Amino acid sequence: MIDVKMWGRALAQMPKLSRSEWLAMDPVAKWLIACRASVLFMTFTASGLGGLMAWRDGVFSLDLWLATVLGLIFAHATNNLLNDFTDSRRGIDKDNYYRNQYGVHVLEDGLMSERQFWAYLGVTAGIALLLGAWLITQRSGLTLDLMLAGSFFVLFYTWPLKYYGLGEPAVLLVWGPLMVGGSYYVLAGQWSWSVTWLSLVFALGPTTVLFGKHTDKLEADRAKGVHTLPEILGESLSRRCVVAMIAAQYLLCLVLVATGSFGWALLLVFANLPKLPALFAVFSAPKPAARPEQYPPGVWPLWFSARAFLHTRQFTSLFLVGVILDTLLS
Repeated sequence: MIDVKMWGRALAQMPKLSRSEWLAMDPVAKWLIACRASVLFMTFTASGLGGLMAWRDGVFSLDLWLATVLGLIFAHATNNLLNDFTDSRRGIDKDNYYRNQYGVHVLEDGLMSERQFWAYLGVTAGIALLLGAWLITQRSGLTLDLMLAGSFFVLFYTWPLKYYGLGEPAVLLVWGPLMVGGSYYVLAGQWSWSVTWLSLVFALGPTTVLFGKHTDKLEADRAKGVHTLPEILGESLSRRCVVAMIAAQYLLCLVLVATGSFGWALLLVFANLPKLPALFAVFSAPKPAARPEQYPPGVWPLWFSARAFLHTRQFTSLFLVGVILDTLLS
């Protein structure tokens, strides 16, 4: 039976489910949960930003944009599924590892057999490849190169990139120039460096969330032999890196306005400044050893990543409003 309410729940969070609840769900709800659909909004926003920049320049095409959005979303979903399979096969997600404490892992929780899992993965990857192939036939040039670069990160983000401190730089590159800049290129047929710089403002958001997550589970990763960038840098320096990236988002907006690339509307992001002292206070101290009494049980053990995620949503909302307003005014 189709459960639209569960679709919405899966798109908003990573719910914990019993086996009976899982078996009662429809295939779409299972797919949304298996591929961690709650994080796919970042990909939609990235491709949406590229589309908005193309519309701003008078080169927007609805069919190309829809194919780009869906292709990127299914590619991201493919990466999430491969991530879970690789970490499960390598033993990283066993024994109530960090991920299992706050969300469903369909393989580790025994909700899906490997055969079922590969069926979901095959359909998801197949849709992404078909959409990418169609885009290549419609827009030559760098489109194939961009697709190949994206495929590299889909296949190799989990291993070896994430295992050797390259996962965080990969996210900055993928959610910035590759997704936003690439979406613009598919629509416009040319590369734009002003769009590339704008994309970094957005991409720093997902990067801070990932940096925060890997800082949260630094000790767990170290015990499993996963050398993320925060594991290499240590907690103290990693916390300072997140603060620096958040500050860089505001400074980049200021530079883009000062250089005339975008108008004053981009400065709407500074409406979020009053919330930064409390945010930076969290990142100025180590993560608590145990959940604070007033802290939501459903969020713990996420600490730095939860705060970075909240800031990213607030900042990105103001950022997108600013970009849209600036586009309309221009």
